[in-house]
Amino acid sequence: MDLVFEKLYETKAGPAWKDLFDRLWPAYEKWFLSEGISARQTYLAGLRAMKRYMPELVPTYEHLCELAGGGDLAARFLSFYRPPLYLSGCSQAVWLGDEPMLVRNYDYAPELCDGVLLDSAWNGRRVMAISDGMWGVVDGINDAGLAISLTFGGRRVVGNGFGVPLILRYILEFCDTTKEAIAVLRRIPCHMAYNVTCVDRSGAYVTVYLSPDRDVLVKDTRVATNHQEHVEWHLHARVTATVERERFLLQRLTMHDEPADKFISAFLKPPLYSTNFSRGFGTLYTSVYWPLRGIVDIHWPGAVWSHSFAEPTIEKRQIRYPDHVPLY
Repeated sequence: MDLVFEKLYETKAGPAWKDLFDRLWPAYEKWFLSEGISARQTYLAGLRAMKRYMPELVPTYEHLCELAGGGDLAARFLSFYRPPLYLSGCSQAVWLGDEPMLVRNYDYAPELCDGVLLDSAWNGRRVMAISDGMWGVVDGINDAGLAISLTFGGRRVVGNGFGVPLILRYILEFCDTTKEAIAVLRRIPCHMAYNVTCVDRSGAYVTVYLSPDRDVLVKDTRVATNHQEHVEWHLHARVTATVERERFLLQRLTMHDEPADKFISAFLKPPLYSTNFSRGFGTLYTSVYWPLRGIVDIHWPGAVWSHSFAEPTIEKRQIRYPDHVPLY
């Protein structure tokens, strides 16, 4: 299967974002209604939750709803409030050598990935981030030098709260430091279990465990895979090799004094790099964020795609993945 990755640059959401929405909305609409419309929150419920927890983001949300056509269903979807469940693999780690660096593998099904690196300034701050749901974030960086990424937390519990990609969007739009990001993650409810790792330009880092039925856990660790303090969903853990990946990363960070390029290259090989596309957990890309320089490098085996705040671009890159059985 081929996936075209796009780098979009649009400081204020406009025609480029609308084209993105028009292209991706049919598939997202099908997913959003997969459990029936009665399982989804109302437009007002999503708006009220956003006004309570992320009021600064409401003008952006309302503008995107207008670009999307002003329809009720799209507005519900774009609020990210109590969405359907979604699972991913993923590995991420902070390297603190000559300068801080956040590296992550995004393990997911190609047909479910936006494939967009969105470079924007919707609220006066530059943000470069891999999008999910057209404006959510799975990993990204802002011009204050704060980099952040997420992994699924390995628990099947679902509750009230926002889809975590919108929480990451909010952090990159309005936070400067890891300390500020922690405060947001403590305050905004997340509807599923996720692990969020961030590092700022000072090298301050953290991994935060989120769950809708537990208190937020702030951990002094530079590594996250697909479980939290211990494995709870054993089948998922076996399929994704979450424990093996965590041990591998911890060992590299504690026992190896290796340069950045060698650490990055480890993400492009087993056990971190996955070809398990038949189960929806193949590695789609490896992203590397450099907070001091405002640079993101997207890696695939044999290829690197580099972008910076200093030189905004609009580009495309086609990537081929092994054939697999589609998820729907």
